Amino acid sequence: MEKKMYQVTVAGQTREYPEGTPYGEIVKDFEAQYQYPIVLVMVENKLRELHKRLRRDCSMSMISLDDKIGHTAYKRSMNLLLLKAVYHVAGVKNIKKIVLHFTVGHGFYYTIEGNVQITSEFLQHVEDYMRELVERKVPIMKRSVSTSYAKELFHRYGMYDKEKLFKYRRSSRVNIYSLEDFEDYFYGFMVWHTGYLKYFKLYPYDEGFILQMPKRSDPEVVPFFNPRPKIFQVQKEAEKWGEMMGVSVVGELNEKVSSTEIKQLILISEALQEGKISRIAEQISEKKNVKLIMIAGPSSSGKTTFSHRLSVQLAAHGLKPHPIAVDNYFVNREDTPLDENGQYNFECLEAIDVELFNRDMNALLNGERVELPRFNFKTGKREYKGDFLQLAPNDVLVIEGIHALNEKMSYALPKESKFKIYISALTQLNIDEHNRIPTTDGRLIRRIVRDNRTRGTDAKKTIAMWPSVRRGEDENIFPYQEEADVMFNSALIYELAVLKLYAEPLLFQIERKDPEYSEAKRLLKFLEYFVGVPSEDIPNNSILREFVGGGCFDV
Repeated sequence: MEKKMYQVTVAGQTREYPEGTPYGEIVKDFEAQYQYPIVLVMVENKLRELHKRLRRDCSMSMISLDDKIGHTAYKRSMNLLLLKAVYHVAGVKNIKKIVLHFTVGHGFYYTIEGNVQITSEFLQHVEDYMRELVERKVPIMKRSVSTSYAKELFHRYGMYDKEKLFKYRRSSRVNIYSLEDFEDYFYGFMVWHTGYLKYFKLYPYDEGFILQMPKRSDPEVVPFFNPRPKIFQVQKEAEKWGEMMGVSVVGELNEKVSSTEIKQLILISEALQEGKISRIAEQISEKKNVKLIMIAGPSSSGKTTFSHRLSVQLAAHGLKPHPIAVDNYFVNREDTPLDENGQYNFECLEAIDVELFNRDMNALLNGERVELPRFNFKTGKREYKGDFLQLAPNDVLVIEGIHALNEKMSYALPKESKFKIYISALTQLNIDEHNRIPTTDGRLIRRIVRDNRTRGTDAKKTIAMWPSVRRGEDENIFPYQEEADVMFNSALIYELAVLKLYAEPLLFQIERKDPEYSEAKRLLKFLEYFVGVPSEDIPNNSILREFVGGGCFDV
């Protein structure tokens, strides 16, 4: 019997294929038009893996390695390949567990617990086996099992973190991926086979090792591993806090939420952050020549609330802080540079009147009385409203802005007068030991909730503008983070369980026809892992209050 033929439309071109043709075979007819390999497809605005088969007429768009979704699928698939190889080389009996902790640069940081020594020789054996699997183009298989079966399966494997995760899963089915005899659960889609996974390098680092992978902008080149020790230590400290509280993975958090322990967890989390802020204030107070406290961090890090809380602690240490928002030094709107799309680029340094900022700050340091500007975002112009300031001996300036760590912004100010703080929400929680939670997801969910509450912006618009925000961070914030004197992690281990209740209704408003639908669906699936927590028990000075509201600071 002849197979039914279906039409597939890609970028205005329509071709016919037999029913049941794998999407991966269809992709081959179009891949020459793309610079990089195609790893996933979007079928009628729904993301699909390449092993899926054609069942009807459809329009299809290609997702290549330089797309955000494609790059993420590559890294996720590399994680599976790495785990398979480590178990193969070390031997299953010699491994108690492998943990993917967090991102380091352009790679993942892992540790191994068991009868294994992480040496250069061991990593070379692992890498050689990974490359053997790449050459063989081993299919990455996927099967759907019942949630109850998945709990039993991972209990037998000794992966108790996954067993706890599925205990709270409402969905009746779970997708499990496998490479030959190795199988595991992963959150998100995979590439079709190991032949796509050509670009990687392993490096021993700290107590574990790094799986280094390409940047999204250059997906076929593995950059040399460049350690960033300050941010690494902050991430390790956050994990230790989680271990101390008995919460390292989502299943453990859900256990706390489902018992009476969540209130205590909230109090401990907030106390740890307050203690850290107090120590930073003490460090500043001991440096008698510091007058400029420069604070920078990516979007939705909680910079404003942190600045207020730091100011309270500085006052408790005998200093008088004065907040200075760098945004008030924006150039007038007509002088703002444009980006490649002809839109105003508020993220670049040229959007700031750097000369005026340095002139005013130097005048304040010299004891002069200065009238500070206030930027009117409605008119797009700087205004002067009689905001005069003159510094007394114990006065300090708390300066917050995305360029605060960049020496070019404060080039004329004496270095000995500056104390630089980098703040970011570095999620210390993982879904399980092999599935990390990207810090960008935590910040995006924070921003969706806050923008809707404070600006009336819907989730669709926030998601649409997020890539532009991320580009600005990559260019203007992350390159300078290691120049900070101290780093502060604003993520709270319980926060996603709270944000879930606010974010889900907003994400459900995005319709399937919208370009932002696939990202909204991904975030909704992610939030399903969490048991929700009401916000009543969150202290009113919490950084989380900047996003959900009800805080004591004017933010």
